[in-house]
Amino acid sequence: MGFLKKLGTDTAIYGLSSIVGRFLNYLLVPLYTARMAASTGGYGIVTHIYGYTALLLVFLTYGMETTLFRFLNKEGEDPGKVYTTILATVGVTSLAFVACVFGFMGQIAPAMGYADHPAYIGSMCIVVALDAFQAIMFSFLRAKKRPYKFAALKLLFIFLNIGLNWLFFVTFPDNYENHKELLGWFYDPTVGVGYAFYINLFCTSVVTFGFWKEIFGVKWTYDWGLLKRMLSYTWPLLVLGIAGILNQTADKIIFPFIYPGGAVAAKVPLGIYGAAVKIAMIMALITQAFRYAYEPLIFDKSSREDNNKMQVLGMKYFVIFTLAAFLAVMAGLDVLKYLIGESYREGLVVVPIVMAAEIMMGIYFNLSFWYKLTDRTIWGAVISGIGCLVLLSVNIIFVPTHSYMACAWGGVAGYGTAMLLSYFLGQHYLPIKYPLKELGLYVALTAALYAAGVLVKIDNEILATLYRTVLFAIFMAVIVVREGILSAVMRRLKRG
Repeated sequence: MGFLKKLGTDTAIYGLSSIVGRFLNYLLVPLYTARMAASTGGYGIVTHIYGYTALLLVFLTYGMETTLFRFLNKEGEDPGKVYTTILATVGVTSLAFVACVFGFMGQIAPAMGYADHPAYIGSMCIVVALDAFQAIMFSFLRAKKRPYKFAALKLLFIFLNIGLNWLFFVTFPDNYENHKELLGWFYDPTVGVGYAFYINLFCTSVVTFGFWKEIFGVKWTYDWGLLKRMLSYTWPLLVLGIAGILNQTADKIIFPFIYPGGAVAAKVPLGIYGAAVKIAMIMALITQAFRYAYEPLIFDKSSREDNNKMQVLGMKYFVIFTLAAFLAVMAGLDVLKYLIGESYREGLVVVPIVMAAEIMMGIYFNLSFWYKLTDRTIWGAVISGIGCLVLLSVNIIFVPTHSYMACAWGGVAGYGTAMLLSYFLGQHYLPIKYPLKELGLYVALTAALYAAGVLVKIDNEILATLYRTVLFAIFMAVIVVREGILSAVMRRLKRG
């Protein structure tokens, strides 16, 4: 129970910074989709470029976050030396990346379709380099069990980002004509969507100063021998990470190249898909918050006998929580749809599909510890690579005829493949008896309740939301009874 309590507490803190932060960040979705009509393709540009940055971040961290956890807790290794060696290495490669991008900007910007706006590429290149450097320090905070500073810095970025976006996309544009002399000093209406990237650059730079202690308050040492040992562990994680992030972003990256009509025509459906996916990303937030808390605990206790039990409990409650979140979002979808502009709402049909894919991705993450704890990270690369090939194949074959619906189902196919492969291989190398029948029962119940919510047509949005809320309540009641939650609460109250 101590493990569950610690996992729950840390997940809540990490979740606060992620979920509350993302909820506030959701304010940008109606803002962008209101100020950038779907027909302009403006939000399609944001979706496209951010797809590249997510992929580049994996290249620039090359698995060093997980490597940090592994070597900080490895016998015979100096934790301080591990941290500074990794931080310095990632810092140098990030600087080299920035230099290469700016050196070849004349070729890169046109190839990506932004010959007229190379500043978009330049600003996001610096952002992703800073993000990679910060990723190591954020991981160090997690390893040192400092979730409060972690959350504070994440929320600083979010609040600053929200505030500046509101100024540059609402306040300044609405008052520009009446106050040109004043606002003209720092606002240019012709920049448009570019402000989304420039604001991100400014906010990311500010957060970097919050790591003053993690940069200047440590004893810097660099060990080439240690680096070689870490690289032998981490290079399969790089392949794994590339395949994993491609599972999340490949559809958005390749969409303009395979959509009928070319990149210009693709910006409209890509913007619609990107806006709708924002609602489904609540599942990714839950997975992320769980990972931030769960990963350090598993690595910290990897030599203890109760490790298998911890993984069983972690899997069980992750599945229960994500299934509950799925039904909760489906219950409130008629309300959540107002987070995006009306011209984007036709894309809401992908929300349940993308959420299902994210659940599979989270299960795959939970199953991934068998190759991380046994130092068989090459298997992670193989599994994720196969999943990525499946996703890419579905997109390439079906996007020309089914548009962004193929992107949504491609995620299910890719994550589902990786999930199943990891389970069966894991049972061979590090067998763990997961409660498959119990989890299968919860999945079947969720599917039945979701089907009941879809098949019963109710035209009134309020009544429809109430009906689906009742279905969600049924699921929660089953969980409370089967998991003995009510009995545990009553026992605790009696003791109190």
